Amino acid sequence: MARDTTDQTPVRSTAEMAEYLASGCKPKEEFRIGTEHEKFVFFTADNSPVPYCGERSISALLAGMQQKSGWAPIMDGENIIGLAGPSGAGAISLEPGGQFELSGAPLETIHETCKESNQHLATLRDVAEPLGIRFLGMGGSPKWTLAETPRMPKSRYEIMTRYMPKVGTKGLDMMYRTCTIQVNLDFSSEEDMRRKMQVSLKLQSLATALFASSPFTDGRPNGLLSWRGDIWRDTDNNRAGLIPFAFAPDFGFERYVEWALDVPMYFVVRDGKYHDCTHITFRQFMAGALKGEIADWQPNMGDWTNHLSTLFPDVRLKRFLEMRGADGGPWRRICALPAFWVGLLYDDAALAAAEELTRDWTVEEVTALRDAVPAQGLNASHRGVDLWTLAREVVAISRSGLAARNRLNGDGVDETVFLSPLEEVLAKRSTLAEDMLTLYNGRWQQSVEPVFADYQY
Repeated sequence: MARDTTDQTPVRSTAEMAEYLASGCKPKEEFRIGTEHEKFVFFTADNSPVPYCGERSISALLAGMQQKSGWAPIMDGENIIGLAGPSGAGAISLEPGGQFELSGAPLETIHETCKESNQHLATLRDVAEPLGIRFLGMGGSPKWTLAETPRMPKSRYEIMTRYMPKVGTKGLDMMYRTCTIQVNLDFSSEEDMRRKMQVSLKLQSLATALFASSPFTDGRPNGLLSWRGDIWRDTDNNRAGLIPFAFAPDFGFERYVEWALDVPMYFVVRDGKYHDCTHITFRQFMAGALKGEIADWQPNMGDWTNHLSTLFPDVRLKRFLEMRGADGGPWRRICALPAFWVGLLYDDAALAAAEELTRDWTVEEVTALRDAVPAQGLNASHRGVDLWTLAREVVAISRSGLAARNRLNGDGVDETVFLSPLEEVLAKRSTLAEDMLTLYNGRWQQSVEPVFADYQY
């Protein structure tokens, strides 16, 4: 997230909180696609991580990007931690270990999304090349230990770093050593949100398997295809995972609010200062728990929107839905991930087909898939059928949805072209993680160093 929200509007009831989520409903013709992608930053001389400070650094990258783009700096105290574009233009932000993220603008087509990503990467390379810096696209840091990984000077991350070891075993690895590609998608009504939430929760592990690209940790194979997927199994299960209540036929905005109210907070921001609030839930905050701890103790809408951003279910509800299951990857994956989900969720017939396919999947079955996929990938099975078979069916539904959208580029090509990386995975029966392991045991001569050359931006 590029910038924490400041909105002083008082918030007094759960109805107001639910209304905030419901305000995201919009007509189908106004649906947009917002794509986020993260990448690891490294020095080409020795594949070492790039620190925040110095002439050749993360802060220097941000300063260079600001000069080229004219975007406004986002500050945390005296430190630049991101850039904000003009209204609706997206933002650049930093993840805890220096992972460089573009939070893309809400765009109408995946053609526009791909153009946006390519322009961002081209500008970033122009700034980075003179500094001897490049970017790695995969889901998990393949070489650097947690101790070797730099830490960014963001106040919210300091609070999270202290808190994570109290609630899970892998939260620091999530923060500092993973990258993702995400897509943010719209809904037209509470019912439409429910249908999309339920389908995408059930199929999120399939996306994890298709996009698996994190088979290395600390310079060696880790026994997994998606280390990132495994990390999310024990990061902070109070705020992450499947949220089984979302499978209920009457799931809606108010039910999500009731869950969010009982998740421990991370912080509130007052006068630019972050106050650690990990000792209370938002419900307790509403009841006055911070009275006497901070001067302005009453909750406001900025506090609520910031709290929503600290919840990590596999599909996150804000005023849109965030698909959170995929590993980061090479540039073609940046366009493939939104294509996969837009094809499934933005066409009525495709959504109905995906809904029918997954209609009777139980929470227990989806949980079993979520547990199996990090190690087995598409070799995992559901009801005796391997995910290779299921993936072919789901990707075909997505393709049909994209074809029905019929959004063409200047050459008359529709959005189905962006599914090619996934169709290649299915054709050769090998995910990116498995390709990397084959290279590791072959041409790379059991070294992870070549990954920085072969999979860099």
